[in-house]
Amino acid sequence: MSFPFYIARRYLFSKKSTNAINVISAISMAGVVVATMALVIVMSVFNGFHDLVASFSTQFDPQLKVIPTEGKTAPADDPILTEIRQLPEVDVATECVEDQALAMFRDKQSMVILKGVDDNFDELTHIREVTYGDGEFQLRTVDLMYGTLGIRLAQDLGMGARFGDYLRIYAPRRDGQLDLANPSDGFVVDSLISPGVVFSTRQGKYDKSYIICPVAFTRLLFDQQGMLSSLELRLKNGSNLNAVKREMRRIAGDKYHVLDRFEQQADTFKIMQIEKLIAYLFLTFILVVACFNIIGSLSMLIIDKKNDIATLRNLGANDRQITRIFLFEGRLIAAIGAVIGILLGLLLCWLQQEFGLVGMGGSTGMFVINAYPVSVHYSDVLVIFLTVIAVSWVAVWYPVRYFSRKLL
Repeated sequence: MSFPFYIARRYLFSKKSTNAINVISAISMAGVVVATMALVIVMSVFNGFHDLVASFSTQFDPQLKVIPTEGKTAPADDPILTEIRQLPEVDVATECVEDQALAMFRDKQSMVILKGVDDNFDELTHIREVTYGDGEFQLRTVDLMYGTLGIRLAQDLGMGARFGDYLRIYAPRRDGQLDLANPSDGFVVDSLISPGVVFSTRQGKYDKSYIICPVAFTRLLFDQQGMLSSLELRLKNGSNLNAVKREMRRIAGDKYHVLDRFEQQADTFKIMQIEKLIAYLFLTFILVVACFNIIGSLSMLIIDKKNDIATLRNLGANDRQITRIFLFEGRLIAAIGAVIGILLGLLLCWLQQEFGLVGMGGSTGMFVINAYPVSVHYSDVLVIFLTVIAVSWVAVWYPVRYFSRKLL
């Protein structure tokens, strides 16, 4: 143990001649504790929302999605896509044709996104887990085409899970010219019926706009025979997602993008990361303000220990060693405050996870969850600890050297 550190430790825990110094030291440590605890809690809440949104995406988004880099569709028999779907790690491959159309039910209409999928779509995703009604999810029978609507879209169109009429779908023709005398000839029209269920992913962009239907229906409606807009994949259990994704990207080259679930929702997760970064920067600024209390307590301690410093000089201590005593004092306050703050933050996060102490507000069931979600990522805890140490150590370095020269 170095001499400056030993003296700094004694000064930190010993009784000072002026009681105000003890109080100020306690306040400065408390400021670090509160700022650190706030960082842990706020970062964990952002992680909780991130993980919550990610859990919703697993119900509808495929594990991997291959889309063309140029244009909206690509040939379904492209050798590149064939090679990708034949990789040994691929368990389920579904061809999709997705585009916008106009849906009309009786006197109501809405712009929708038709997602045409293969019959194995329920093996690709967890769609059956998020369907509600008195029927079951299915795409077609021998001569009937079914359309499963998002729950909010069904509400907007005035439909229930089992609607007793045809849902008319209109899509613009891709060839020929529009005859203004007979505009209806400019559209391809077809109909879907209800399988008796709707789906609810708890994501507005799906629940309010999407209709899941057979890929044969969308290919005919959009005149995309033999084409696909995406190849959606699920891997076998135990497969290394990142390694398989790298291999697929190597095969795809510049012709296709290979996206995992987070990349499919890139805008949403990017916004959440930016919000988390902004919260981190604001709380770090509060931490910097809290460190000014450490500077105040150290300056008073330097004045209080003038006689002790003279004794240390007589015993052979030089100015550098004396300055390091007070640097260590400030760093000890910061380190102890950081550890206590992290422990308290982790304790509060655990209590929130177990008991939901802080609710979302409103009545039960109004939101997707009743209490704020919390997820502790220990990489964040490490970053917070290093941030507190770095900010506090930098904050006390210059003031201690300045006061040491002026007052000693």
